[in-house]
Amino acid sequence: MNNVRTVSDTKRTFYSLHTRPINTIYRRVVEELMVEMHLLSVNNDFSYDPIYALGVVTTFDRFMQGYRPEADKEPIFAALCQAVGSDAQTYKQDAERLRAFVAQRSAKDVIDSLSQESLFANTGDLQGTLQAIANNQKFKYSRLFAVGLFNLIEQADPELAKDPKQVTEALKKISAGLHLPEDKVQKDLELYRSNLEKMAQALIIMEDAVKAERKKREQRASDKGVVVAPPNGQKSSSDGK
Repeated sequence: MNNVRTVSDTKRTFYSLHTRPINTIYRRVVEELMVEMHLLSVNNDFSYDPIYALGVVTTFDRFMQGYRPEADKEPIFAALCQAVGSDAQTYKQDAERLRAFVAQRSAKDVIDSLSQESLFANTGDLQGTLQAIANNQKFKYSRLFAVGLFNLIEQADPELAKDPKQVTEALKKISAGLHLPEDKVQKDLELYRSNLEKMAQALIIMEDAVKAERKKREQRASDKGVVVAPPNGQKSSSDGK
């Protein structure tokens, strides 16, 4: 009997845990991340690690920027993790632990450590995790793992992370050290950065549309002598303040 969870099972679990509606522009983000996490969770070669966790947390945080109501983001993430049989706190704690590791070191040290070129003390279980990945011929690489690696580089040196040439060299070195598919790592991160830019543009368009609709409603109400209450307790533009 096949008891492997299906994507439909995971989605059903998620929506039973988070019953509030999700804003349309973000629903696709949540469901795509959910499917990606689901497919990995049912893959026999997949093994959870803190770099993957950082990739999940980073992806969720970046693509859910601007979500309203803000208070819904935490329960959405918790339901997302629970739907794939994981725990949100474990993901967040592992992600923060890695960020703390990076905060104490230079970009060169971080890249050397990730590429297995140098071994550093006081890294917790990170060094062991990296060695296990490098020695595992069946390691299940994922885009989310690549995002985790890239975020470590970003945290270590934000300016370096903006330089395509330096990022390419860093990823080439890390991919060689961990025996990752370099071409795929590079392409996955190019797509990730491109999608972030598209999301940012979509949010600007959405915000402009909301403002335009608001202005129309205020104008119609003004024509009728009615004051339209602004959202979120903000002062109305008609107050002249």
